[in-house]
Amino acid sequence: MSSTYTLIKGSVPLLISMPHNGEKIPQDIAETMVPSALKVPDTDWHKDKLYDFAKAMGAYIIMPEYNRYVIDLNRDPNGVDLYPGANSTELCPTTAFDLSPLYLDGKTPAEHEVQRRIKTYWQPYHQALTDTLAEIKAEFGKAVLLEAHSILSHVPRFFEGQLPDFNFGSANGASCAPELMDKVQSLDYAPYSMVSNGRFKGGFITRHFGQPQQNIHALQLELSQRTYMNEPSPEYNETLAAEVKPKLQALVTALIEFAQQPEQEK
Repeated sequence: MSSTYTLIKGSVPLLISMPHNGEKIPQDIAETMVPSALKVPDTDWHKDKLYDFAKAMGAYIIMPEYNRYVIDLNRDPNGVDLYPGANSTELCPTTAFDLSPLYLDGKTPAEHEVQRRIKTYWQPYHQALTDTLAEIKAEFGKAVLLEAHSILSHVPRFFEGQLPDFNFGSANGASCAPELMDKVQSLDYAPYSMVSNGRFKGGFITRHFGQPQQNIHALQLELSQRTYMNEPSPEYNETLAAEVKPKLQALVTALIEFAQQPEQEK
């Protein structure tokens, strides 16, 4: 176990990863940042609270302690752009989603600092993902990884207008079996809107770990924060959350059912 993440062991073949849930920034890094960055506005707020039901359902859950401003766990460590041509954020972001700077003048992380953060924060999380998925597959024969994300409903840097409520990504079908996507898409999301492989097709974790031919299926959900928060503030809205949680529970149930099906039945 690492001090940089929390891993909750489960009893069913589903791992829920929340790579942008962390809120902490180490003091040495905080000292190089502008005051607005320390409020970590681009956090995937309250994912652990929103998915609190999943632990009782037996899901494995992993989430980092540190914020995506320290290092983005959902980016390629080699700097490969996930969305060529789009305005994307880096492995170690230098600007917020609103394009404002995160660092004081002359304090953006140099390459040696990026490599230090990869070793200190990125690698332990990804090693835990690797080990946990291998453990699940060894016990159950297959594993399903749900990448649980959220984002403001309006972020002009990344998309025009208002984002749909449920945004599923499977790397255009490459990261999980088509039967799993069919099962997910057949769920009732009303009154919420839903799209698959639209603006968000799954980040590095989904694309890297999703190997359906090896019985490891990965799916990303980018949930609009308007469904459970008083956006644009980081405030959790209990009333809204209570309305969207049953949809998330149905999703988690469907993923577990798929994962528990013998291969020949699918």
